[in-house]
Amino acid sequence: MESRLLSHLLDPLTYPEETRDVTLVQTHISFLFVTDNHVYKIKKPLDLGFLNFTTLDRRRFYCEEEVRLNLRLCPGMYLGVVQIRESERGISFQGSGRIIEYAVKMRRLPADRMLDVLLQQDKVTGEDIRRIAAKIFRFHKSAERAVEIDRYGDISVIKNNWDENFRQVEAFVGITLDRTGLGLIEGWVYRYLADNEKVFSDRVAGGFIRDCDGDIHAENICMEDGIYIFDCIEFNERFRYIDTAADIAFLLMDLDYHGKSGLSDIFVNEYYRETGDSGMFAVLDFYKIYRAFVRGKVESFRLNDPGMTPEEKETAGRKARRHFRLARGYILRKKMAPALIIFTGLMGTGKSTLASELTFELGLELVSSDLVRKKIAGIEPAERDFSGYDTGIYSESYNRATYGQILKMAENALLSGNSIIIDASFRRKRDREMFRQLAHRHGVRLYFINTICADVLIRERLDKRILRGGEPSDGRWELFYRQKDEFEAITDDEGRYLVVDTSKSVDENLNSILNHLEFL
Repeated sequence: MESRLLSHLLDPLTYPEETRDVTLVQTHISFLFVTDNHVYKIKKPLDLGFLNFTTLDRRRFYCEEEVRLNLRLCPGMYLGVVQIRESERGISFQGSGRIIEYAVKMRRLPADRMLDVLLQQDKVTGEDIRRIAAKIFRFHKSAERAVEIDRYGDISVIKNNWDENFRQVEAFVGITLDRTGLGLIEGWVYRYLADNEKVFSDRVAGGFIRDCDGDIHAENICMEDGIYIFDCIEFNERFRYIDTAADIAFLLMDLDYHGKSGLSDIFVNEYYRETGDSGMFAVLDFYKIYRAFVRGKVESFRLNDPGMTPEEKETAGRKARRHFRLARGYILRKKMAPALIIFTGLMGTGKSTLASELTFELGLELVSSDLVRKKIAGIEPAERDFSGYDTGIYSESYNRATYGQILKMAENALLSGNSIIIDASFRRKRDREMFRQLAHRHGVRLYFINTICADVLIRERLDKRILRGGEPSDGRWELFYRQKDEFEAITDDEGRYLVVDTSKSVDENLNSILNHLEFL
């Protein structure tokens, strides 16, 4: 944006309403100027192929489309399109000067009631999700159908969307996704399309291709005085004329991304109860993969935006990598037979981080010895217990109780036909032997992931963890060498094991682990 225009729009005196402050928020395609009570949204003059805002007339048209389309799901929020004009003092939202830009004017919604914020605070209930599902069902039920709209459900259009995705992410290979992961996703997608042409034609014939929202995810939902679902796709009909299953798949993927798969299940059950759409189950996973991949692509685009700060680009890169990994994970889950996956290693070696990241990608249950131990002791997860080595909640009796409880939880998962990931030190061979026997009894594969790194890095991590607080682990440097001296190394007779050096990147280590699990 021209610096002169930007400086004026950051001046509270520019606006027609009194405001104490103006904050600029950027997306990959828009500038949002947030005042005390309103938001003014200006489209960036971009041509990304799938959108073109390069001329003033185009930006005006798509501003008007944004208002028109968003009135469907959030009346009362979108107040209209306003003109930004030249004036004697620079620019103005009033007067008769030359129009230099257009903006969508919206009522500002409370940031603390956005669904993504509430998810992070664990304040979203099953009833909240059922209300959202019911609102989206009512919207889909009345959404426009037409022969022209049906055309966008054709498998050739869906394949073209994927072709475009794969072309556009090539520039980010080695940055936000690797060649192996891209190849896995690409191969699966094209095989699925080749094998399921009738599934997609049945969706068209069943009337499920409609003028949808196209961008339903947690950041675009506000739980204030009802439910606001805003910021739909206005810039490309190809992304809005879609299967209703593709529309809800974005939110389902986003709930998984936030670690709330249980809420995703509640949504699906409620939406199915309202619609009776049993056919959606054949395509939901396909569209969740699509949504995760597109989200990774969009976050990657932000890395090339000169207006983004280094901190914003770092956040965008992290989000992109995790979304691409989630897309890959949805595919890997289809290959997975029940297995017992155990992360073992000394305190501070990063086993909990890697176990959590693998859990995220594969959607498995994770059992942490730190959490189990503190639950047995009746204390909060983040409450510190600085007992000495082998004393207090780290005494032999607590160790036996902790591993015994983990063993029961693992057996319950295997009895249900599910894989499970366990995060514990497993410093003694006899503890590992109990789980080896468990895997043998149930006829499932057992994998050990043994995390290591240099002692100097371990000390740095442990010291930072103590200062940071809020984590269940009580590991600290003064106990480290005692644990190291007592650690009984894993041997070949115990089963398949992989040694992982956590001084390497998380993505590199996850690829090694997935190869070890025979997924890649």
